[in-house]
Amino acid sequence: MAYWLYKSEPATWSWAQQVAAGAAGTHWNGVRNHLAKRQLMAMQVGDLGFFYHSNAGKAVVGIVTVIRPYYPDHTDETGRFGMVDLAAVEPLPRPVGLDMIRAETALRDMVLVNNSRLSVQPVTEAEWALVRAMGGL
Repeated sequence: MAYWLYKSEPATWSWAQQVAAGAAGTHWNGVRNHLAKRQLMAMQVGDLGFFYHSNAGKAVVGIVTVIRPYYPDHTDETGRFGMVDLAAVEPLPRPVGLDMIRAETALRDMVLVNNSRLSVQPVTEAEWALVRAMGGL
């Protein structure tokens, strides 16, 4: 199993909307970065990820799972990009803010700290465990 982080602006797509999508989940579309595309292509059903509110909030707020692997993104007119489907698993009892992540020396190499603009990011097993613990899981 692999771990990921998915960034979304809450005004565009929030954790509450992801939860409301239920077990059927929703597609994670609109990615137009080739590195993020490669991350999406590597995902497998059952992989877990952090749901991160970017811009407003700047915090990990929940956990999602991949329920459908990479397939063409219907919003991409060029046909070059794809998407995966995600379903909410559980909220973090305490959101883990970017400031908290940056302050934790064990997370200094986390992609979120070093390339905060990337919308889909890998997370190591150690980072996964630490951020979950910081969030109360």
